[in-house]
Amino acid sequence: MTRRAFGGVVGATAATVAVGTSAAAATGAESAAQVAPAAAHGYGPGHEGGGEREFEAATGRHSRRPNILFILADDLGWADLSSYGSPDIHTPHLDRLARQGVRFTQAYSGSATCSPTRFSLYTGRYPGRAKGGLAEPIADKSVGLDPNHPTLASLLRDSGYATALIGKWHCGYLPDYSPTASGWDEFFGNFGGALEYYSKLGLSGEYDLYEGDAEYKDLRYYTRIITERASEYVRPGHGGKPWLLNLNYTTPHWPWIADGDEAESARLTARIRAGEKGVLNHREGGSLATYRKMVEDLDRSIGTVLAALRDSGEEHNTLVIFSSDNGGERWSYQWPLSGNKFTLEEGGIRVPNIVRWPARLRPHQVSHEPLATYDWTATLLEIAGARPHPAYPLDGASLAGYLLRGQRLPERDLFWRVRGERALRRGDWKYYRGADGRDKLFHLGDDPREQANRATVDKARLAGLRTAWEKVDATLLPYED
Repeated sequence: MTRRAFGGVVGATAATVAVGTSAAAATGAESAAQVAPAAAHGYGPGHEGGGEREFEAATGRHSRRPNILFILADDLGWADLSSYGSPDIHTPHLDRLARQGVRFTQAYSGSATCSPTRFSLYTGRYPGRAKGGLAEPIADKSVGLDPNHPTLASLLRDSGYATALIGKWHCGYLPDYSPTASGWDEFFGNFGGALEYYSKLGLSGEYDLYEGDAEYKDLRYYTRIITERASEYVRPGHGGKPWLLNLNYTTPHWPWIADGDEAESARLTARIRAGEKGVLNHREGGSLATYRKMVEDLDRSIGTVLAALRDSGEEHNTLVIFSSDNGGERWSYQWPLSGNKFTLEEGGIRVPNIVRWPARLRPHQVSHEPLATYDWTATLLEIAGARPHPAYPLDGASLAGYLLRGQRLPERDLFWRVRGERALRRGDWKYYRGADGRDKLFHLGDDPREQANRATVDKARLAGLRTAWEKVDATLLPYED
């Protein structure tokens, strides 16, 4: 097997709305509306990229740029962690991570399904700016992330980072699309949207576990395998370079196979090999108990990786971000939100989001500021001293000023588009049009469940938000019929 500061989130600008009493009760000693710096040495205002030397100048002292560990769960719902209010699922490792940093209560995925959100993270742009981002999600070899498009990985690699992606890619298939063609030095994982956790058979019955562009045979439980590989990667051995690791678990995405469920694995594998279609959707399978086992196993696995990071001596200067690629599916707990994966209702796009950086962030903090996946791309590039490509302007806003320098978050809209649905959030207001074609207006501060449609009583606000949505939409690629 081969190897391969933030400062004050301003309480005065943070939303004061607590979403869900169970989530509020789960915060423990966390401060409810403020994030503070771990030290007074952050970037100076107006800092732009340029690498190690500019980072040292901005901080006023010698300091290495941080390692970046971005952990992405798959179809994990907003309240599926005990720190977000789950009454049945216990996630002590992620809860500890939240206590050690910042827990965001109003974080969003870039889209309502797997592939588009990954496009938004990797490019820092709305998925609809790229042809591959129009697939919701990618299901065949016809589209993918263009290797010529700059990515978070390629921009960090060019600024001196070692880069790796371990786990689920889901941004295109070989031979045309691959993480190693898009800026990651190393790849170990699966290309498709789902795989059977033991046999590694994908949606079309193909074997789907690779190291680089070559098949890698290992029939153990998939979460175990990528946890081992990630634990190995975060140990020293990158030639003194800072590193970016995108760790993309498939857990708790269907099929709902917990570690040890080998009989169910064998049953599904036999059906796939017999040529049956749609087996991995597991429509007749799963249970709340199995889902709980999968999420708790995800938590233990992340705990294993974080322990390896601690043992490496690099924990203090490693920025860890945890999130999900979209809202939960069948077995997910998302109270009080409505909707789930595939929709632009809150339950389809609001996700857990935790950030820890001991060198720059104080522990026990909560932020209620809205943010989206594509904001993290801009944030990480600024922190790492890497410039966005001028020909591919970012749609996200960097959170570095908010988190590192105590600045107000820039005022901006959060935008989403999927086939048949549209949404835009501005402050506490959300414009939404679902499959019924009706424009709706919600005040999320008062109504996080999106039950009180204010479209008829606040027509001017609705019209303004709809116009803002349509202005962005006009700049995106159209869907193909």
